Amino acid sequence: AAEPPVATEYRAVVCLFLAGGNDSFNLLVPHTGASDTHDDAYAEYAESRGALALPKGSLLRINPLNTPHRSFGVHPSMPRLAELFDQGHAAFVANTGMLVEGLADRSEAGVKKLPIGLRSHAVQCAQWQTAVTGEESATGWAGRISDLLGDPVAPVPMNLSMAGSQVFQNGAWRGSLVIDPIAGAIALKGHTAAYDPEDELANVTSDALDEMRAQFHGHRLKDELLALQRGNLAGNAAYAAAVTGPLPGAVSFPDTSLGHQLRQVALAIHDREALGSLRQIFFVQLDGFDLHADALARHAMLLAEVDEAVSAFWDQLVAIGISQGEPVEGQVTLFSASEFGRTLAGNGSGSNDGWGGNHFVIGGSVKGGRIYGSYPSLALDSPLDLGQGCLIPTTGCDEYFGEFALWLGVPMESLPQVLPNLANYLPPGVGFAPLGFLGHPGAP
Repeated sequence: AAEPPVATEYRAVVCLFLAGGNDSFNLLVPHTGASDTHDDAYAEYAESRGALALPKGSLLRINPLNTPHRSFGVHPSMPRLAELFDQGHAAFVANTGMLVEGLADRSEAGVKKLPIGLRSHAVQCAQWQTAVTGEESATGWAGRISDLLGDPVAPVPMNLSMAGSQVFQNGAWRGSLVIDPIAGAIALKGHTAAYDPEDELANVTSDALDEMRAQFHGHRLKDELLALQRGNLAGNAAYAAAVTGPLPGAVSFPDTSLGHQLRQVALAIHDREALGSLRQIFFVQLDGFDLHADALARHAMLLAEVDEAVSAFWDQLVAIGISQGEPVEGQVTLFSASEFGRTLAGNGSGSNDGWGGNHFVIGGSVKGGRIYGSYPSLALDSPLDLGQGCLIPTTGCDEYFGEFALWLGVPMESLPQVLPNLANYLPPGVGFAPLGFLGHPGAP
């Protein structure tokens, strides 16, 4: 495999996981123009969605640069996302989902391989985070990027989570460091700092780990687990020493779960030099998107929380850049993820678990103002409809994820190590062609 190029500038990716299955065909909605199957794409959407359709007048209209004969609407709870799109700092990736191989339409669903556990929250969450569609994987695609690009002896790993442990950031030799979104890292003494006679609990914990390791020495698994625990404690100590703030500017983050998580990410980015890594992947998560009832009102509240937190995060990146004299917002890319979209047809006041869905990408390096991939017909019983408006993805997750891997510095030749399924649905003899939202050479 090719050696990754030596990084000379900082780059970070932030995965924003919308857990439960985001109803993303109400995030990005047809506005004017025709679809492949109807001369009025909004009317087609409204007919399929029924009571779940958003009024056309409520949509925040956007005019993508690459769809000159069609306009779209962003959910009214996300005005800042629409603004960033218009400014060229955000893009959408349409109808994305896990694939084993490409499916032209539903007639191929019975003859080609499909991901196991379709429409299962647990299985599809794992597949989105591991990029493995068959057997379970102990490593995630962010973890495998860290295996290639990260420093194995750095006190603070490349992958940092503000939303607990998950498989996404697990590598073969190192996982993520889990940071409390409000308190930050909590360091225990006796690892990278001297004992503090006034901190009895920390000292007792540290001594206990040393005693356990000595007692179990020679028992390989237990010894490795204790070494891992000590490494996590040392990482917390190093993070606590490095990430001290304060953040510049007068940016006010919302007092919400996602607001706290993204503020902690901003703190780590602000103090990135002290952390000592030129590449970082962050994980944040917002729960609650499995909306089988009262979907319109609850979805609007969730998307408002996303928009407010992401808006503050963007403003904070700009403020950090101004204070440090470099365009930090161009060094950070945030993207949305969710285990699947939802059915177009409702089940009363909610919808059922689906497959393909729309996603957004935000950053100063994003080739924004565009919709990447293929936005599908939203007619029920269209060629891509498996039933009730459960749409077959037209863009595989591996194509989506590959863009971030390349941008972080993974060589093209090493992509199969990160995304082992990618080659399965590329045409024979044709290599990976980036979608282009991060401006890679060879992209359309």
